Amino acid sequence: MMPFSKCPICGGELVEKEVEKLVKGGVHTAVLQVRAEVCLRCGERLYSEETVRRFEQVRRKLERQEVEGFQPLGRSFHVA
Repeated sequence: MMPFSKCPICGGELVEKEVEKLVKGGVHTAVLQVRAEVCLRCGERLYSEETVRRFEQVRRKLERQEVEGFQPLGRSFHVA
């Protein structure tokens, strides 16, 4: 998946896992399930270029409030 054999941050071992990624756009947040290379030592996540493009696409849709087709998960609240 990735061009790295070791973590570029700490040199730890990388394993491919399915992870959750929060993507924020405007006042909205989306939760995506994606594949990533995850460092077993420091937890750093490395995403493929295709996955990063998907994050950017979802972020733009959220900013424009184009959430048709997105499944609501409930409501979030900010507590000061």
